[in-house]
Amino acid sequence: MSDKNAERLRNIDTCAVSDALDALGLKGTVMGLGSISVLKRIAGRVQTVKLGEASPDIPKKHLCSSAVDAAEPGDVIVVENHATDIAAGWGGILSTAAAAKGLSGTIVDGPARDADESRDVDFPVFARAATPFTARGRIAEHDWNIQIDVGGVAVNPGDLVLADGSGVVFVPKAFEAEIIDKAEEIQAKEAAMAAAVKEGKPVSDVMGGDYENMLVNK
Repeated sequence: MSDKNAERLRNIDTCAVSDALDALGLKGTVMGLGSISVLKRIAGRVQTVKLGEASPDIPKKHLCSSAVDAAEPGDVIVVENHATDIAAGWGGILSTAAAAKGLSGTIVDGPARDADESRDVDFPVFARAATPFTARGRIAEHDWNIQIDVGGVAVNPGDLVLADGSGVVFVPKAFEAEIIDKAEEIQAKEAAMAAAVKEGKPVSDVMGGDYENMLVNK
């Protein structure tokens, strides 16, 4: 089944969506998450995973595997990995499985590993850092399909997410139509401004007046 809002979001960049969130007084922009494999724009519905410290009380299973199995084509796996600065919250076999299912990508709020393997299967992974350290004995999956925290933003299963070379933005499901409408409006204004510059209008005029007033509702 086609997800029209996810498709619309895929045609916008994160900067326009971040501006739309600002204009609407909503939170959703996250800094510091970058591509560690193939850099391409990804957008889709969120499937969440929460990682934490390893403990004998936590049943042993491979982290993120349940979320990958449950995800639908086009979805994005989003992982909260705050318990460690070194251990990977995602790896190459998971990327291979996710790519085979047609998922759009993975975003890890923390380290991830096997960047080369992810690149080999053309699967986008965004993370705080690349690492060779294993999760074994360091972190474990505490839960999945629940609300998580990514860079101070509350992220829920079924929200939309967009990631590209500038960063990551989350679009809360309750406001997605309004946010996407505003982002498309902003992107159209920016395209018109770029066209004006190409046609010879002084950039100082474009950036001094048009740009500063771009978020003002008219």
